[in-house]
Amino acid sequence: MSECSRDCSSCSANCASRQPQDLHEKPHAMSRIGKVIGIVSGKGGVGKSLVTALTAVSVQRTGHTVGIMDADITGPSVPKMFGITARAEGDENGLYPVRSKLGTDLMSVNLLLENPADPVIWRGPVIAGVVKQFWTDVVWGDDEYLFVDMPPGTGDVPLTVFQSLPVDGILVVTTPQELVSMIVEKAVKMAKLMNIPILGIIENMSYAECPDCGKKIHVFGESKLDEVAEEFGLPVLGRIPMNPKLAAACDKGMIELFEGDWLDGAVDAVLALGGEDQK
Repeated sequence: MSECSRDCSSCSANCASRQPQDLHEKPHAMSRIGKVIGIVSGKGGVGKSLVTALTAVSVQRTGHTVGIMDADITGPSVPKMFGITARAEGDENGLYPVRSKLGTDLMSVNLLLENPADPVIWRGPVIAGVVKQFWTDVVWGDDEYLFVDMPPGTGDVPLTVFQSLPVDGILVVTTPQELVSMIVEKAVKMAKLMNIPILGIIENMSYAECPDCGKKIHVFGESKLDEVAEEFGLPVLGRIPMNPKLAAACDKGMIELFEGDWLDGAVDAVLALGGEDQK
C-alpha cells in the first residue's frame, strides 16, 4: 500500500479522511431523546407552529412522551398555545424544559424572557447558537419524540438544525395557494441537500366547513396539493381546516384539548420512525 500523499484530488482510495464529517452535536448527557422530527416550510405564515403542536399532542395521545423545541426564536408562539406562562428553570446540570398541563415538554426563548412580549433582536449566528444550545444544554429527559418547530425559509436556523441535530424526518407544511409548488420545492430541495428524510406534506387552512350543511368551502381556491405531492413523490399526511374552535383553543392556551383527526396520517408517519403502528 502506497504512502498517502494528502492529495485527495488524484487518489481513488476510500480512506477515512474522504468520509463526510459528522457535524451532529451530542445532546445533553441527561437527555434521552428518541426520534427528532422537524416541521418546515419554504415560507412563513403557513402554520408550522400549529402543525407542530397538533402533531405533538396527537402523538402523545397514543401513549408516548413528547417534547417540542421552539426553534422559531424571533417568532415563538408554542408556549402561548399550551397556556404556559412559567419561565424555564435551571441548575448546575443545565436548563429544564417547562412541562405543559398534560405532560408535553417545551423549550422556547419566550420561556427565558422577562417579558414574553419583548422582541428578540439578534443576528442570525446568535439565533442559530441559541437553537443549538436548546439541544446541547437542555435536559430533555425521556422524550420518545422531539418535535422541532422551525422558522420559515432555508437560512441559518434550519441549516443549524439539520447539521447539528440528528433529524430523523421532516414534515413539510403548506397552504392551498398557487405558491404551494414553490413552497414545497424549496423545503424539499433543502432536505435532500442535507440528506434528511421527508415524511410527507400537510396542508393547513385547507378549507372552511359550513356550520349549517357541512359543505367544504375552499377559501383559497381548489387545492393543488395532490398534484404537487405526486410531482415530488411525497404522501399527503393531512389537511387542516380553517376552524374557529381550533383558533380559539390556540388563543386560550388549550391546544391540548383540541378535537379532530386531521393529522392521523402524520401521526402514523411519525410512529413509523419508531417502528410501530398507531395505537
